[in-house]
Amino acid sequence: MELMFARPEIETPSGLMATSVTTSIFKGSGFRASLPKLYTSPSETIFCPDPNQSLYCQLLFGLIQREEVVIIGSFFASTVLRAIKFLENHWQELRYDIKTGRLSHQITDSRCRNATSLVMKPNPEQADLIENICNCKSWDGIIRKLWPKARYIAGICTGVMRQYTAELEFYSGGLPLVSSLYASSEAFCGINIEPLCKPSDVSYTFLPNMAYFEFLPVKNERDESIEMKSNDEDSELVDLVNVKPGRCYELVVTNSTGLYRYKVGDVLMVSGFHNNAPQFQFVERKSVVLSVDMEKTSETDLFKAVTEAKALLNPLGFILTEYTSYADTSSVPGHYVLFWELKEKEGEHCKELDQKIMVECCFRIEESLHYTYKIYRKRNIIAALEIRVVKQGSFEALMDYCVSKGTSLSQYKKPSCIKSEEALNILDSRVTGKYFSPKSPL
Repeated sequence: MELMFARPEIETPSGLMATSVTTSIFKGSGFRASLPKLYTSPSETIFCPDPNQSLYCQLLFGLIQREEVVIIGSFFASTVLRAIKFLENHWQELRYDIKTGRLSHQITDSRCRNATSLVMKPNPEQADLIENICNCKSWDGIIRKLWPKARYIAGICTGVMRQYTAELEFYSGGLPLVSSLYASSEAFCGINIEPLCKPSDVSYTFLPNMAYFEFLPVKNERDESIEMKSNDEDSELVDLVNVKPGRCYELVVTNSTGLYRYKVGDVLMVSGFHNNAPQFQFVERKSVVLSVDMEKTSETDLFKAVTEAKALLNPLGFILTEYTSYADTSSVPGHYVLFWELKEKEGEHCKELDQKIMVECCFRIEESLHYTYKIYRKRNIIAALEIRVVKQGSFEALMDYCVSKGTSLSQYKKPSCIKSEEALNILDSRVTGKYFSPKSPL
């Protein structure tokens, strides 16, 4: 059950047709021939222009064929998680469709309706079974319960997707999370030759025949023992065979379709070698940083700090399902703002939060950030960090907004740092509580 979403082609000012890599794959004759043999979803659902109708129908096909599904996934882990949350809200409608053999009137796309009419027939027994599974207090392990023959969940869980692994593990019922490849629009870069390793241990072995890969050394400002050059015009590019273990590099690609020394924007760390082929761990997107003054907080810095803080929520039965951030400089001094969406492990609605615990979360994040941030906090160059808790569904609304602006649902990456005023307004309008760090970190 691969969740796939095509995007329509666009015409460039010069008259060329452009589309996403995944859409071009979906249109290929080889892929179309393999669809009925390998996948639960027909092409009509993949090319449906409405992402919500597409997701509804793909879940419907997956539930109808639940006894045959052995792999569940999408290109990114966030899409799998979005599908489970969508299922939480719509399982009763899907169950009714399976029970009656008739597709919901809310699905108006004619191609989807035609495709489902070919396979749908009343199945009250299956519908009752789905109801018994879904109508429970906790959805812990729901994926394995609904698809009992599934062997793993496929989807990229590295980089910005790391924040979704804890919640996916909650829903998965112990199924492995497999990040099989590292690819971008610029090139197919590498594969994970140990697919069953933990998401935090994933390394990608680069394939030198896919493109010409070079690497720009990245200066680690908080590790003076590593001699690295800053990313300026005079930095010397390093060939694939000359990278050194433990060093961080920005990926630079030259490919056969016209890109010459193109900076992809991904920062990678050399984790080892497979024979002579270097292996890399995805560290972060180079451009994603928080900064109020002269300090720079990277995506990795923020992830580590949030991981430390959210551990305080576990004994209380909460899961941090989504987070993002922005640097609020509307007042002086400015401060970091984190948006958190929380969910109870049991039950649909979040109970009242403990004020002391949330304040402690703010302080724990500040304690876990880098030395420069702490110094600036002590000197009141940066004000107290703030956590704004938003109601459930807020990040789905953010995703819906981005999809409405042209983002593909299968390739959506939630921003680690909010830049758009419209996106900020979406989250700010759903805030249910604000908490501030009580003191400067030590």
